[in-house]
Amino acid sequence: MIIKQEHLIESIHSALQYISYYHSPDFISAMVSAYERETSQSAKNAIEQILINSKMCALGKRPICQDTGIVNVFVEVGMSVDWDCELELEDMINEGVRRAYNEPDNRLRASIVRDPLFSRVNTQDNTPAVIHTKLVKGDKLEITVAAKGGGSENKSKFTVLNPDDNLTDWVLRTIPSMGAGWCPPGMIGIGVGGTAEKAMLMAKASLMEPININDIKAKENQSDLEKLRIDLFDKINELGIGAQGLGGLTTVLDVKINDYPTHAASLPVAMIPNCASTRHVHFSLDGSGVAELPEVDLSLYPQLAMDVSKYKKVDLDSLTQSEMDEWNIGDTLLLSGTIITGRDAAHKRLKTMIESGEGLPKGVNFEKKFIYYVGPVDAVRDEVIGPAGPTTSTRMDKFTDLILENTGLFGMIGKAERGQATVESIKKHQASYLIAVGGAAYLISKSIKKAKVVAFEEMGMEAIYEMEVKDMPVTVAVDTDGENIHKALNNIPLTFKG
Repeated sequence: MIIKQEHLIESIHSALQYISYYHSPDFISAMVSAYERETSQSAKNAIEQILINSKMCALGKRPICQDTGIVNVFVEVGMSVDWDCELELEDMINEGVRRAYNEPDNRLRASIVRDPLFSRVNTQDNTPAVIHTKLVKGDKLEITVAAKGGGSENKSKFTVLNPDDNLTDWVLRTIPSMGAGWCPPGMIGIGVGGTAEKAMLMAKASLMEPININDIKAKENQSDLEKLRIDLFDKINELGIGAQGLGGLTTVLDVKINDYPTHAASLPVAMIPNCASTRHVHFSLDGSGVAELPEVDLSLYPQLAMDVSKYKKVDLDSLTQSEMDEWNIGDTLLLSGTIITGRDAAHKRLKTMIESGEGLPKGVNFEKKFIYYVGPVDAVRDEVIGPAGPTTSTRMDKFTDLILENTGLFGMIGKAERGQATVESIKKHQASYLIAVGGAAYLISKSIKKAKVVAFEEMGMEAIYEMEVKDMPVTVAVDTDGENIHKALNNIPLTFKG
C-alpha cells in the first residue's frame, strides 16, 4: 500500500472539520447521564445548553465552540509504509490544517500566533499544528487529530512529587486552583513518570481515549491504576465544583492515567483537562484512499429545549442601576439590546488609551453597557456572526477596575470565576458579572441579531464589536453587592486524606 500525499492532507482537513461540529458518542452519552442525575438547577441549565448546542452543531455543521483550538496530531507511522509525496510529513499535516481552517462553508477561527514572546502575529490559518510522531511496525498510518481550546489548555499543571508523596492529595489540592476556566464537565488526563516532557505527553494522549469510567467501575478485577482512577473520579466530583463551576454533581466525566518508568528519585506528574467541547477523532490510512470517519447517531441526544419561562427578560438598552441591584447570584436572565465585545488584546489597547488620556476609540461607548468577552468565529452563509461563546474572564481581571472606573460600564459577560480583587471592584462600582455557558457557542450566536466591528478591525478575532442581542441566556455570577456564585471554588479544603 502506498500513502498518497493528497489522501493524508484531505484526511486531516476532513477530520478537523468533523471534530469542529461533532461530539463523540461516548461524550454525548456521559453528558446525558450527567444531566439526568444533576440536582443543581444552575448546573443542570448549563449541561442542558451544552447538549442543545451540540445537537445544533451536528445538524448545522458549525463549530461547537468559538475557540476552534490549537491542533494536536498524534501519528503512528508504520515502518513499512511507502509514500507517494513531495512534502514532508509535518508539511502535509499543516496543509490539511490550513485547508480545514479556511474551509469556506465552515470557516474555523484562526487562533495561532507566531513569535509568541513579542509580536504575536496571527498566522491566519491556525498552523502550525503540534505534531507527535512515533514509528511502529506495520504498513499503515494511525492518526489521532484533536483541537484543544485555550481555556482548558491554560489550566495544564505539572509538578515533580517526592517518590513517597500522595498523588491523590496533589490532584485534589490542584483541581480547585484550576477554577472553572477549563469549562467543566470534561475529562482529566494524568501522566505519571518518565521525565517532565514524557509526563505531559502521556497526560495529553490520555485525553484521546474514550470515556469508560463506568465500565471500569463494573469490572471485577480492577488494576491498581484503575482503582486510582475510580477514587480520583469520585473525589473530584465530591468537590462540588460542577458544570461551569456552578456547583453540582459532575465536574469530571472521566479520569485517565497513563504511567511510565521513572528515575528512583523522581515522581513527575502532569495533569491536563479537556473541556466540554472535547474534540478528537482517530482514523487509519492504508493506501486505499481518504480516511473514513465515524457516522454520527443523532438519536443519542435527548429531546431538550430551554425552558425560557424560568429566565428573567432584561432590556439592556433601558436597564437602570436600581433594576440591576435587584439581581441575585444564580438568577438566569435573557438579555436583549446592545452589548460591546472585547478580549485580551483589546483590553490592553484600551488600557493604554485611557492611561494616556486619549480615551476610548471613536465609536466605542461603554456607558451603561455590558462588555462581552468573546472572539467569535467568522460568519458564513447567511449568518450574522459565527459561533460566539464566552472566553475565560479571569484573564481580564487585571483590567477590570480601570475599565469600570473610567467608562461607566454596567458589567461584564464571560465564563468562569473572577479573582477576589475583581469581585471587590465589581462591588465598589455596583456593577455585575454575568456568565454565559462555555461550550454553547453556536446556541449563543443565534441570539445575536446584528454585529459590526467598531474598533481594532486589524486584530481579527480580538476586534471590538457592537452586537445587538435578543434573549441571550446568562446567569448572574457576581451581583452588585459583591455576592459571588463561584465562591465555593475558594472555600474547598486544600488538604485530603489519600
